Amino acid sequence: MRNIYNIENHVDIHNKMTFRVNEKAQHIHISPARQVIVDSDAYAFIYIVEEDGEFSYLHFGEDTWPALLKMLLCGEDPLLSVGEETIELQQFHEELEGLIYNIEGNSNYGEEFVARVETAFQAFLADDEV
Repeated sequence: MRNIYNIENHVDIHNKMTFRVNEKAQHIHISPARQVIVDSDAYAFIYIVEEDGEFSYLHFGEDTWPALLKMLLCGEDPLLSVGEETIELQQFHEELEGLIYNIEGNSNYGEEFVARVETAFQAFLADDEV
């Protein structure tokens, strides 16, 4: 069974984004799987992690997208704070960047999801066109 951990808040310290999981997940032990997928029905990006030999999901809902935009514009992978541990979410930037470009104008993800992504990440998409 896959565990899904919702990202509930973040802090930006010196342009290094640190996300935090919900309180119920403060004692999990995970490692980055270096892959990002989408849940277009839930308007979310999912970072896959390994947990006890299986895959679990870090769920980045639409409310976290402004922070994800900042992370993309800074060009660095974010951190995840879990209890007393901090983990770098390796390849998150690269994976998310590729997804954003793939989603742009691609109705296979659903028109509403595409429109929301294009709006939320407009500054990133526009920055690349210059």
